Amino acid sequence: MSQPHLRTVVVLAAGEGKRMKSALPKVLHPLLGRTLLGHVLSAAAPLRADRTVVVVGHGADQVRAHLAEFAPEATPVLQERQLGTGHAVRIALDAVPEVTGTVVVINGDVPLLRPETVAALVEAHESAGAAATVLAAEVPDPTGLGRIVRDAEGRLEQIVEERDATPEQRGLREINAGIYAFDVARLREALGKLSTDNEQGEEYLTDVFGLLRDAGEPVAVHCAADHVETLGCNDRVELAALRQLLRDRVNEGWMRTGVSILDPHTTWIDVTVTVERDAVIDQNTQLQGATAVGAGALVGPDTTLVDTTVGAGASVVRSHAVGAEVGPQASVGPYAYLRPESRLARKAKVGTFVETKKATIGEGSKVPHLSYVGDATIGEHSNIGAATVFVNYDGVRKHHTTIGNHARTGADNMFVAPVRVGDGAYTAAGSVVVSDVPPGAMAVARGQQRNVEGWVLRKRAGTPAAEAAQRAREGASDEAPAAREGERIHERPETMGGPVNAGDTATE
Repeated sequence: MSQPHLRTVVVLAAGEGKRMKSALPKVLHPLLGRTLLGHVLSAAAPLRADRTVVVVGHGADQVRAHLAEFAPEATPVLQERQLGTGHAVRIALDAVPEVTGTVVVINGDVPLLRPETVAALVEAHESAGAAATVLAAEVPDPTGLGRIVRDAEGRLEQIVEERDATPEQRGLREINAGIYAFDVARLREALGKLSTDNEQGEEYLTDVFGLLRDAGEPVAVHCAADHVETLGCNDRVELAALRQLLRDRVNEGWMRTGVSILDPHTTWIDVTVTVERDAVIDQNTQLQGATAVGAGALVGPDTTLVDTTVGAGASVVRSHAVGAEVGPQASVGPYAYLRPESRLARKAKVGTFVETKKATIGEGSKVPHLSYVGDATIGEHSNIGAATVFVNYDGVRKHHTTIGNHARTGADNMFVAPVRVGDGAYTAAGSVVVSDVPPGAMAVARGQQRNVEGWVLRKRAGTPAAEAAQRAREGASDEAPAAREGERIHERPETMGGPVNAGDTATE
């Protein structure tokens, strides 16, 4: 059985990217869940390289920090002065003198590169026993790109940068994609012979191919099936174009697995997201980070989910969620905001204009509208009245509120934490609850209503309100005898703090 090839990946990520006009190094600009550099490293990952070296330069500390988080196994190597791609590769190999076998070199700004294409390049290179193989592509417009120049037999003759190309060579549409495979021993030897005799005064890695060919070494060209994979970016306009191309690729991939995306042009799904079969993604929706959408769930329209899990059959409509969990068949929105550590159990509901933070909402429980639930646990099958606020912060520390199972809280309640409402308990509308409520009790915490008769007629005389009140009083005087004869005047029962009836709990 043949031994596996030893492989090393070198990513060129030292450039400043001046046309990006950014304090952020070009390779760290984001694109659907990963940086440009992150996409390149992910494309190379299936090679299972023995070593990965990233050449850093401009913004080196920022790039190192990103590597420590995204690819801690990679070795950053500093190119203090950017003296060309050949110089960068020589520095990278000097940092790993022990490597043998195949070296794969990739520019750090080709985020659409597929792992399959990298693998095919390496396979073609190793199968042919070539000293060097370049990935090429036929492009509609080769402006600004290095050209592949072939001899009369169709073999690689040289790779020419556009600024150094003749008018005839500039008419070629087969371009250098900036991705290569080399035999490391022959590459090291050729790198030592590079010249800076060109318009930029730099060591071109592409000159290695001419040196190897002149030395009688076999060099090869491997063509990418789709030139779009080889596109890089130099400014924000090109970055936006790449983002759209990647969006379309991602959306098409999910639709082919059985996901319905109703408007692919306004749906943006990070490459790190997972979506299960029969989920429906409506228009103007962004799924970001580690978000996962379960089978048959509905997300959108006008929804952003970041690092959020949506269970099977759940719905999230016109809402924003970060670091949240939405259980199976639960519903969120419209116009809800789930902040980190918000957890909805099966069939729970967070409705219109509700904000939650570090809150657990039990199975079948509802927070229908106009409420804030922070640092709280709500049991099963409870209902939280409209305009409720869980008062969790005393100005120094956060405190927790617990609502039991099958509880019913009134509209316009304030729960001043720490406080506990027992199973099956009720709270009256307008209450400020500062003490625990025993199971099955009704808590009423509000002042008794007092009506000041005639106040509007005395204090707001001549206003439309006063005139309306006067007409009503006159009408009531005319109807009073009938009421005394045939009607019973309803009086609401009083308890501590004021009247209480079924209307004190919010509608569901």
